Amino acid sequence: MKYTQLGRTGLKVSRLVLGTMNFGGQTDEPGSHAIMDTALDAGVNFFDTANIYGVDDRKGRTEEILGSWFARGGDRRDKVVLATKLYGNMTQGNAWQEEPWPNHQRLSALNIRREVEASLKRLGTDHIDVYQFHHIDRATPWDEIWQAVDVLIQQGKVLYAASSNFAGWHIAQANEAAALRGSLGLVSEQCLYNLFERTAEMDVLPAAQAYGLGVVPWSPLHQGLLGGALRKQREGGGSRTNAGRSARGLSDAVVRDQVQRYEDLLAEHELDPGEVALAWLLTRPAVTGPIIGPRTPAHLDGALRAVDLHLSVDLLAALDAIFPGPGPSPEAFAW
Repeated sequence: MKYTQLGRTGLKVSRLVLGTMNFGGQTDEPGSHAIMDTALDAGVNFFDTANIYGVDDRKGRTEEILGSWFARGGDRRDKVVLATKLYGNMTQGNAWQEEPWPNHQRLSALNIRREVEASLKRLGTDHIDVYQFHHIDRATPWDEIWQAVDVLIQQGKVLYAASSNFAGWHIAQANEAAALRGSLGLVSEQCLYNLFERTAEMDVLPAAQAYGLGVVPWSPLHQGLLGGALRKQREGGGSRTNAGRSARGLSDAVVRDQVQRYEDLLAEHELDPGEVALAWLLTRPAVTGPIIGPRTPAHLDGALRAVDLHLSVDLLAALDAIFPGPGPSPEAFAW
């Protein structure tokens, strides 16, 4: 495994991030433990979760599964850089749409305090290494947010703060407010970024680079479309969930044509599409490492190979021709 600094911090993390969103849903507790054991044995030390992950009638279940794995000992907790998130509605039902009980979501000082204590209990740990804001909260001032985070850092319950799904100007706003307080501010941004979806290149990546944030892309295979979707469709492979998502994407003629060109290109080079999609992200400026979400230990193998996969200049240019990026802002929409 290869490692890099998380943004401007002194923290070293693996170039792959283990995503745990499937734990408790598509993958049961024993299977989840097996995946984490395999990942740790392979040197993956950056684990990502969120307070709302689990199932609708048991949000937080994923954090509980991580907690039961840590409890097995073997220095598991000490070896892992643990990242979790808060923002969503933690009442029962849909975490993003159901009307919550007042103050049981988002980034008020009250909810930050409540949710960090709840996550610590579920995770069975005394601290969270990277505490991520799962979305921008337009109603809460940054002074309030940073005051709450500073208290948690002083208490030793949180080491670093980070963001997810922020625009570039949100990153700037957050870190300028932190600087005025003498606080470290955001150290990483978790965003949607892959060959298909390159909008982050316009302002999120430049902002992250300017403020020293690591970038942790989610959905690196774009819901399976970059993982050999057409080949798997022909062969009838893949999980039912991913096959359904891919089929919906492939119903668009333009998307299907791009995926076909992508798979044909990599077939010429005898390369696996999923591995190339991950390896491409590892060539991008500011990217710390993509989040991988294996459902079984065997699914980790291809992702691990991607870390050592070299993509030639010509191949990178061919990928750009199939999936052109928007270019940086403002040149993307102005002279």
